[in-house]
Amino acid sequence: MNIIIPMAGMGKRMRPHTLTTAKPLLPIAGKPIVQRLVEDIIATANEKVAEIAFIIAPHFGKSTENMLLGVAESLGAKGKICYQEEALGTAHAILCAADSLTGNVFIAFADTLFKADFRIDTSKDAIIWTQKVDDPSAFGVVKLADDGRITEFVEKPEKFVSDLAIIGVYYFKDGENLRKELQYLLDNDIREKGEYQLTNAMENMKNKGVAFYCDQVEEWLDCGNKDATVYTNQRILEIKNGKEVLVAKTAVLENVTLIQPCFIGENVVVKNSVIGPHVSLESNVKIENSIISNSIVQEKATVKNAHFTNTMLGKDVIYSDKPRELSLGDFSVIL
Repeated sequence: MNIIIPMAGMGKRMRPHTLTTAKPLLPIAGKPIVQRLVEDIIATANEKVAEIAFIIAPHFGKSTENMLLGVAESLGAKGKICYQEEALGTAHAILCAADSLTGNVFIAFADTLFKADFRIDTSKDAIIWTQKVDDPSAFGVVKLADDGRITEFVEKPEKFVSDLAIIGVYYFKDGENLRKELQYLLDNDIREKGEYQLTNAMENMKNKGVAFYCDQVEEWLDCGNKDATVYTNQRILEIKNGKEVLVAKTAVLENVTLIQPCFIGENVVVKNSVIGPHVSLESNVKIENSIISNSIVQEKATVKNAHFTNTMLGKDVIYSDKPRELSLGDFSVIL
């Protein structure tokens, strides 16, 4: 089986963090989003993953490419870098890895993590993973027959047709057939809202007899903006607590109250602070005299005299608030 990870998007909703780091490389509990995604996919596979194709923008750079190739190698697969030079839609993105569209193919867009307890049923023609949502009008959704087969794909329905939102995770038994349908869209300039869409290719395949089935994940964890990413970090820490080493042996904690679950990376130094719950401190972070909860602090950041929650700090950030003396009366509020 091959895995294809489209991840060339600009990540505009995550700025300023994505001005220097591609969104799928932002850390979640000590690992880049894309690494956690690939690990979760491989854990569900019933067969060996031969190749992992990462579709990136050319400006991501060699260090990013080498990191991605290393992720694939660490998981026993061959890594491949493909480029999407222009954002022309989901179908166009996937077709940038055309040579990897062979045999069984698993496709996952790299701004999504999921919690699931399933094994990929490779006997089915195609599977689309979904999650029930309260407001389906903001998503692409699927309608189902009684046997679980998908009867219709509906993009951002104005009227209720289904609450099963497509989360961006797909399995196709016949990668070559998918490649042919994607190429058909480009050859005939079939676009929706100016872009080539995977849903149009799937609709054509369905009309030609390909049986699409729906499976549901237990939890869909979005990394689309800062608040969603901090929440995803919280949930991953809860899920991985006790399953992964979350506190590095090289971390130095002096006079620290650590409220688990937290991730404390290599060579982190924390003094006179309260950390947690749900905090990720990446490698070489230094914290002093601070209270931090539900936050992500990226590598080499330095924080002093802070009181943070629901916060993301980027690499090499230096933050130091001034210690102060206060005399506040009843019902005072400081924001």
